[in-house]
Amino acid sequence: MSTPLSPARLRLRDVLRVGSAGLRTRPLRVFMSALGIAIGISAMIAVVGVSSSSRADLDRQLAALGTNMLTVAPGNTMTGGDAKLPAESVAMISRIGPVERVAATGKVSSAKVYRNDRIPSAKSGGIAVLAAGLELPGTVGATTAHGTWFNEATEKYPGVVLGSSAAKGLGIAAAGTDVQVYLGGKWFTVIGILDPVPLAPELDGSVLVGWSAARTYLGFDAHPTTVYTRTKDSSVEAVRSVLAGTANPQAPSEVKVSRPSDALAAREATDQALTGLLLGLGGVALLVGGVGVANTMVITVLERRAEIGLRRSLGATRGQIRLQFLAESLLLSALGGIGGVVVGIGITTAYAAAQDYAAVVPPWASAGGVGSTLLIGAMAGLYPAVHASRLSPTEALSTG
Repeated sequence: MSTPLSPARLRLRDVLRVGSAGLRTRPLRVFMSALGIAIGISAMIAVVGVSSSSRADLDRQLAALGTNMLTVAPGNTMTGGDAKLPAESVAMISRIGPVERVAATGKVSSAKVYRNDRIPSAKSGGIAVLAAGLELPGTVGATTAHGTWFNEATEKYPGVVLGSSAAKGLGIAAAGTDVQVYLGGKWFTVIGILDPVPLAPELDGSVLVGWSAARTYLGFDAHPTTVYTRTKDSSVEAVRSVLAGTANPQAPSEVKVSRPSDALAAREATDQALTGLLLGLGGVALLVGGVGVANTMVITVLERRAEIGLRRSLGATRGQIRLQFLAESLLLSALGGIGGVVVGIGITTAYAAAQDYAAVVPPWASAGGVGSTLLIGAMAGLYPAVHASRLSPTEALSTG
């Protein structure tokens, strides 16, 4: 009695070999189909990578500057007018236990700054003039690009430190004893220029005068308009809850307390929303690439009916035919996915280098990119594979 024959099982190496045969014989078509998927994946990887790199740089800045800074400013009175902080508010806030640093600025509304005394008074450029305390740089994380900050001697004399934007507006690139600005009808020497201050951007467009000099030369009333405080990290919320009452015990409702890092967090949330939108567009591109793979596989099945019939005649089972064309679809998608990941990482690296960031591409993004292409490939190749397996040998050979 004869033993019934059973079809040979395909090993993984055999599946890959027969699956890649169709790709090797049609390289141009394979390239164009893989390109569609690569565009979608590269767009998604680049969006995630650029966004992650930007957020990593922002987190680095926050870690360096600290998120324990609180800002106190006057609000509005009960009648809707502008409130004032008491002149003693800085000293009172400094008595709060967890507060480590306090510094203030006060707006000098009566003074305007000009590059020289020949400029018409109406063309001030809108640059604010602020009286500043000695502790301001250490409190807000400011550094000087040129020159120096005030000390106990220079803050009493007619000298100024320029914010980064104010220096550009006035056309001043460096500090020095021979560099002066015309401020409040008097000449003031530029002793320093600040770098941009991320946690206090209002300083960038301002001209800063020593607290004592502002009172002596510009008639400053010594009422602070912004008080910056640094507290222990573990006590930020506790200090925040008592700042208004401490700064102005008689009218705490007329005091505004904010956290500058919240603005940066809001910007990060906006970036995340934009990232979601761009990822959606990348997903659409990926879907279009999947349609291209499906179209390629359908055409491949139609063109290779004779091959399918011959293989069936030689003993290949329907399952093996399905596996062959499904493997071909997966390999085609994988080529596009891997190529897209490489291109996306390249785009992220180039952008990060241009912005002086560290390039960050989350591992889940790369793995997810390749995984999604395999899923798309499986879905796109399933119908053509099933259709190919259902062809009878005689039908396939007669129409091939």
